[in-house]
Amino acid sequence: MTRCPCEEEVLRRIRPTPEERAYIRTIGERLIEAVERSGMAKAMMVGSVARDTFVRGDRDLDIFMLFDPSLPREDLQEKGLSLARRIAEEFGATWREKYAEHPYINATINSLDIDLVPCYAVPSATEIKSAVDRTPFHTRYIRAHIGDYVDDVLLMKQFAKAGGVYGSDHMTEGFSGYLCEILTIYYGGFHPLLEAAACWKPGEVVDIEDHGTKSFEEPLVVIDPVDPERNVAAALSVSRMFEFVELARGYLEEPSEAFFCRPSSPPLSREVFARLLAARGTYLFAITFATPEYTPDTVVPQLRKSAESIRELLERSGFPANRLDVCMQKDRCMLLFELMANEVPVMRRHIGPPAWSRGNAAKFVAKYVDDEVLAGPYIEDGRYVVELPRTFTRAVDLLRSKALLDVALGKHVRRSMENGWTVSVGAGCWDREFAGFLSGFLERSSPLVRIRRITGK
Repeated sequence: MTRCPCEEEVLRRIRPTPEERAYIRTIGERLIEAVERSGMAKAMMVGSVARDTFVRGDRDLDIFMLFDPSLPREDLQEKGLSLARRIAEEFGATWREKYAEHPYINATINSLDIDLVPCYAVPSATEIKSAVDRTPFHTRYIRAHIGDYVDDVLLMKQFAKAGGVYGSDHMTEGFSGYLCEILTIYYGGFHPLLEAAACWKPGEVVDIEDHGTKSFEEPLVVIDPVDPERNVAAALSVSRMFEFVELARGYLEEPSEAFFCRPSSPPLSREVFARLLAARGTYLFAITFATPEYTPDTVVPQLRKSAESIRELLERSGFPANRLDVCMQKDRCMLLFELMANEVPVMRRHIGPPAWSRGNAAKFVAKYVDDEVLAGPYIEDGRYVVELPRTFTRAVDLLRSKALLDVALGKHVRRSMENGWTVSVGAGCWDREFAGFLSGFLERSSPLVRIRRITGK
């Protein structure tokens, strides 16, 4: 298929140079040689570098160290980490231990960001002993099926990155690199993929190897060709899925380089933030606390769970929310709530059972007859009603109270908040560390709307 001029221009910008490819591969081969020289494990490059589907400038290199499957899990961690540390030090690298399903070493070697990951050399992806054991099979599958689609994959990845829907981490909930590759191969190129995506509905199924053995409930189901029990698109949220659908429709109507360029808009200043917030007439509250010492994939879902629980508490207490969002930074996390009211009257109505439900009605009256009530119980339209005093009439007082520790917070979030948290109000929520996050919250728009505003089309 003939590419439009803007795609050719984008490819000229994003294809890795021959020198870049050779440099990264040379470092990778030296690392593999060092691992295998130890006699402890085999090694292989995995990920987009190994599949030749990385975008120019990506400096990530993944080296998997494949150990005998008979090795106990504890020994895999101990020996794998020991070998990875030794390799990193042999290359004079700065390194740190990171945690996914099990620990691995992240090192900076010759300006490359390198992960040295221990895993099991299992005979097939259906016999994995840990999630990372599957990755080498992904690399082999894509290498065998990528054919002439390398440029199409590069376009797809850059398109998704620029649209803000690339990345399967819990903060993004978007398209992983492997998902981009599978979809491009399945549909037969970048354009056919966009044409198909423009018609997607929730429940779309892609089964490239016709496994058809298991059903999934996610909005997009892409059966892993090497493991039919796994949905490659499990991390993709319905919001990111349909932001991609919107981008595909917009691009097919009017192709433009703007779809491949992520605009760099500076964060709002404190003054502009305050002005925009005042124009909304809503009430903004930010809860901040120390970031738990775990990976984003562990912490971010707990931030979301905690924010939803606090939203429910706010709404039960008379403070309806427009929307909320969460952000994890290196030192602090933020839960952000935009409320439609920040103060409520002391009195709240509590509706009881209908008077004809004799047993329940008697219990309701007995419960409140001697309580400190403002009025009632009385009967209104056949139901009992009681008017009670609220514990909190201001949202800020509720958010600063220990009541937050009584809701369903994430485990690590709870531990952090038990050591204290800060509540900021209105324009006081502006914080240099969170300026980009706060700006995105106030200026929220879909990816296609953002592009059309920038291009004026």
